[in-house]
This record gives sequence, C-alpha cells and structure tokens, in this order.
Amino acid sequence: MRIAPIFAALMLAFAGLATTPAPAAANFGQFINGLWPEARAKGVSRATFERAFAGLTPDSKVIAQSKKQAEFVKPIWEYLGTAVSDNRVTNGRANKRKYANVLRQIEQRFGVEGHVVLAIWGMETNYGGYMGKNNAIRALATLAYDSHRRAFFRNELLNALLILEQGHTTPDRMEGSWAGAMGHTQFMPSSFMSYSADFNGDGRRDIWTNIPDALASTANYLRAFGWRTGETWGYEVRLPRGFNYALADERTERTLRQWSELGIRRVRDRAFPRPGDKAVLVVPAGARGPAFLMLPNFKVIKRYNNATSYALGVGHLADRILGGGSFAASWPNEPGMRRADIKQMQTLLAQRGFSAGGADGKAGPKTRAAIRAYQQSVGLEADGFPSQGLLRRLRTGG
Repeated sequence: MRIAPIFAALMLAFAGLATTPAPAAANFGQFINGLWPEARAKGVSRATFERAFAGLTPDSKVIAQSKKQAEFVKPIWEYLGTAVSDNRVTNGRANKRKYANVLRQIEQRFGVEGHVVLAIWGMETNYGGYMGKNNAIRALATLAYDSHRRAFFRNELLNALLILEQGHTTPDRMEGSWAGAMGHTQFMPSSFMSYSADFNGDGRRDIWTNIPDALASTANYLRAFGWRTGETWGYEVRLPRGFNYALADERTERTLRQWSELGIRRVRDRAFPRPGDKAVLVVPAGARGPAFLMLPNFKVIKRYNNATSYALGVGHLADRILGGGSFAASWPNEPGMRRADIKQMQTLLAQRGFSAGGADGKAGPKTRAAIRAYQQSVGLEADGFPSQGLLRRLRTGG
C-alpha cells in the first residue's frame, strides 16, 4: 500500500526536514486533552471526542514508518508489472461487470468514466483487498503528537473527529494506512470532508463499507480537479531518430499537431482524434523505453498521487480494463537506481564538468540536463536518463 496516496503533499511530508525531538510519551494524554478546544470549535461533541480517544496510546509502528527513508526507488517497469498485473486487470474487468449500473450512474453524475474510477480503486487497495489495518484516529493522533509534520496531521486528526461526529462511520471501522489514508480509495480526512459523496442518499458518506460511495467520491475528486469527460489520459508514441529529449521535461506543452510536426507518431499507426489537444512529452525510462504524450487528464490523475509512475499505472490499468492491450514498446530490463547511485552519478558528472547543482540523490531537472550534456559530449543518445549502464561508464572514466 502506498502512503496516503490522495495527497501529493503527504508524499513530501517527511522529505528533507530535520528531525524534531519527540515529546515524552507520558505527555500523550496531555496532548490529547489539549486538542479539545480546537475539536469543540470545529463542531465535535464531547461524547464523540471521548469515544474516539478512549484508551488510546501512541503507535510506535506508525512513528517508525514516518521516519523511514526509502533508499531504493523501484524502476517504473517493475512498478507497473505489479500495478497493472494480469490478475488486477482480470479483477478490474469483473468489477466493471459487477458494478456496471453504479458506474454508469457515476459517469452521468460526475462526468468521469467508470473504468478510470475502477483503475484508481485497483491501484489504491486492489479493489478493497487491503485498505490498511491501522485505526485512523490512533495513527493520526500519533503523527500529530510525534512527527515532522505535526501541524499537518493535527488538522487531519481534527477532520477525522468531525467525520465521526457527522456519523459517516464509527471509530472501530475508521481503518486505513499508517498515515491516515482511509477506505476503498484511500482518502485523507480533509479530502473526505471536501470531496466525498453520498451515492445512495442515506445521509452518510461511507468509503469504508459502501463501495458505490467510495467510487462516487473518487469521481467527485477527479471532477473537482478538472477531469475532461470523453478524453483519455494520454497516448503511447514513437519518437524520430535524433529527437531532442530536452523537450521531454513534462512541462513543455504543445498541441498534438505540433508534436506531430516534430516527427512524433502514435503507435500502431493510429491517428490522434483531436490534434488540437495540448500535451506534454514523458519518457519515463529514457530512450530505451516507451514514450507518451500526456493530456490534461494525466495531470488530474496526478492530483490523486503526484507520481508519474502512479498516474501512468492508473491510465494503463484503465485502458486494460476497457479491453486495451499492453504497451507497444518494451521497457529496459536492468536494476533501478538507489539514492546512493544517483549521488555518485552527480559527483562523477561534476568531476567531468557537468554540474547537477549538487549531489542530493534526486534525479531532478538539473541532473537530467547534466546527463544530457555528458551524453552529447561522448556521442550517446542524450535522453538525460540516469541508468546503471551510464553509471558504470562514468565509473570507468568513459
């Protein structure tokens, strides 16, 4: 399970921040009592407040998770192999048949296609197969008490109390990830308050046990961030030889017609249905992997989880659920890059006069530009992609 997938802010919650000294464990009860004035001001009753925190203690496992630093970033081809597995596609198609009427109504009401909603459900919890076993109140209280982002989680905790006050669920059923993301499609409490939907009109927005409510909530979220009905997320494309990969920065936006004028073609000789649509070029694995022109709906998916691999997984899974096939181009078959590998690459590039602006272990725009400059200097295809093969060449002085 991913960490709080609905908010990009949560993905960055712990990155690059100094460790904050933890308050003494004995003060947890005092911390809870100190929440009461804010909870009361938000509309939480004393009865709800006491029921939520009855017998509550900090969760040491949550604290450990919050301080865990990922040293290895799974290559996108490995990530997609799990995210869009044959089993997940099969189950997605089965759920498409099972919830056909619900999905049709959701599309009519919110303007978001059913296969897209199903793909997010599949990516987040494997269609409800695992929604997290952490008590959300305990997890959020622990993080609000002892984490790098206490103010952030304090606000989420207060919203979680308000969810209980409004009767959408009960404390024992409010389960989710260690970071407080909840239900079938993993909403943080503040997102729940803003975007969740009562599909069946029973007065509750139950994303934990009511699948139609959860799917409708996801559709409402996507609609709120600008989902464009009837349009896809993007197209797999072929790039011409000698293409300028500096344009593949996920920010340079051109119409599909303009990209076509640069020699880019849709795979399998298909035409672009709306040549005037604007798109950005994404090459997640560099010159040796598939390339994509991403449309505005791709950006909307990234509002759910601000990771290119995640959004590509959702889009591809949605297409597969609808009956589409695999990508036309193959992915590289090599190990991914650890943070330490990228740091070493940045150092070696700088030693050769191609500064990446420091060695922080992150392959950002400056690092990719430095890689492209180095690749050009030695006659390689300048895609700016950090790979183990390139690192080996730098290590040997090539």
